Amino acid sequence: MPLSTPRRSALSEQVIAALRNQISSGEWPVGSRIPTEPELVEQLGVARNTVREAVRALAHNGLLDIRQGSGTYVVATSELAGVMQRRFADANPRHIAELRATLESSAAKLAAERRTARDLRQLDTLLARREEAWESGDAEAFVTADATLHMAVVAASHNDVLIALYADLGEVLRDWLRVDVGTELTPESHMDHGRLIEAIRAQDADAAATEAASYPYLCHQERPVTG
Repeated sequence: MPLSTPRRSALSEQVIAALRNQISSGEWPVGSRIPTEPELVEQLGVARNTVREAVRALAHNGLLDIRQGSGTYVVATSELAGVMQRRFADANPRHIAELRATLESSAAKLAAERRTARDLRQLDTLLARREEAWESGDAEAFVTADATLHMAVVAASHNDVLIALYADLGEVLRDWLRVDVGTELTPESHMDHGRLIEAIRAQDADAAATEAASYPYLCHQERPVTG
């Protein structure tokens, strides 16, 4: 991640861009702790104050969370994702389910119409990984595998705007999925996703849309509304 002879006048912006790229590229995934300040100083070859300023800027924008005595953690993949996570943290869970159903149904319909052989291989791999996570009994691993599969379905739509929007909403949706699934996996948490993948494979757009739209409501549980 070394910087290439940055101009001093733009140094802070370049450091911010470098750190943001580590997050958006997945090198520093959501939930991970970023390198310490001294490590970043060494990696980037800049002064400690410049690194500190960049980290604070990204924390202010919602990408990082500075936890005293613990470190700095990635909490969102973009500024928009950070804003959305804060804005919808206390949203009505029914409204979150409706949003998921709308986006994922549209994406699944497009995926059935546009999927490539590569998309299908990816979907098959991630479906198998979801099943493995279920069998492991690890609720967090299952949430991650399930969210990754849904993101792959959206990616198969080949609609760049829809993909970007869904990615920015990803942590909001994942947080609600964690609540729905709970800390222990139960039979109702599983929900067979094989029919969705087969509908996409068969290019049955209507079946894919219907299948995808049903999952958020099946997953949704009645909870006290706090917002």
